[in-house]
Amino acid sequence: MKLAWGAYLSVGNDLIDSDHKKLIVAVNNVAHAIETRDRAALSEAYKFLNNLLSIHFTNEEKIAKAANIPFDTNDLCHLQLMDEINYMINKLDNLQSIWPDHVVKMYSRFLNEWVIKHIVEDDMKMKPVLETYPYNFISN
Repeated sequence: MKLAWGAYLSVGNDLIDSDHKKLIVAVNNVAHAIETRDRAALSEAYKFLNNLLSIHFTNEEKIAKAANIPFDTNDLCHLQLMDEINYMINKLDNLQSIWPDHVVKMYSRFLNEWVIKHIVEDDMKMKPVLETYPYNFISN
């Protein structure tokens, strides 16, 4: 299932929303590579996703700190997610492109569910505070 950005996913900050839009594209690319069992495309899509996640998590942490939003729990979730994605990619590499349907569905679903959960459950907690700042607020 291809994900799409919608206004209901806005957390009230331009930089974080922009990152989330890019993450949705990156997750769609990884899921597509998995579904088509394209190992080369998966490697590239994963590198892109991994880079975006690093940038996004840094942006979130800086903005949360600048807005005095407690962020300890999110920081731990970020580390856990990176571990899970690395495990997933290593597992797929070990299968050498022979990915059974149940594995393909499981990892595609995991990515889709994660990105929505990350935005709706984790980052949405920042929205009430972020909405008290200008939409283009960034940390110093």
